[in-house]
Amino acid sequence: MNLPSTIAIDGPAASGKSTLAERLANKLNYLYFDTGVMYRVVTWLALDRGLSMDEEEMITKLSQLVQIDVQSPSKEDGRAYDVLADGEDLTWKIRRPEVDANVSVVAAFPGVREALTVQQRCIGQRGQVVMVGRDIGTVVLPDADLKIYLDASVEERSRRRYDECIARGEEITLESILDAMRKRDQIDSTRDVAPLRAAEDAVIIDSDGLGIEKVLEITIDLARGKGQ
Repeated sequence: MNLPSTIAIDGPAASGKSTLAERLANKLNYLYFDTGVMYRVVTWLALDRGLSMDEEEMITKLSQLVQIDVQSPSKEDGRAYDVLADGEDLTWKIRRPEVDANVSVVAAFPGVREALTVQQRCIGQRGQVVMVGRDIGTVVLPDADLKIYLDASVEERSRRRYDECIARGEEITLESILDAMRKRDQIDSTRDVAPLRAAEDAVIIDSDGLGIEKVLEITIDLARGKGQ
């Protein structure tokens, strides 16, 4: 059976798409590539350097200069991979709440998207890849063999993100995460460049009430079907 060479998984924040993509990639022995880490890196660097989120030109320049790499995990601390920016390990720093609150603003900048999309597309075109993000099936890999849009309610997604933060020892409230998630959804779905939406030929999966094993089972069946 021939499996799809390129699999695109899109969806809103904390819908479970990254977990699904990682598990699916491991199952198929494909490359797992979470494109969102690139936007998170740029956001963290901008915040770390004291840039205001309205300094589009400076942040765009930053995205054009930084060398981002994703490698196999070097530590057993729960990470799925190492995220490096010019050699610096930012794996957990880019998951902090302040990055969550600002990454959609940075990801909406056309110049940033252009700079990072080029890198993402080159990786995807190598084949045997499960690529996850918000515009993979619509912009980065519009010709992907299989496109999946993984959805969930904002309440369910906020609870998942809250559990992740608490597990890492962070002090944060569910209410603050829910508020940030709603704002992020608004920005992601209404931005002028590559807004969050399901591709016309994507299979939509609502993960509310579904465990990861069930979602993975559904996705593997889809992959096998697409490969026939």
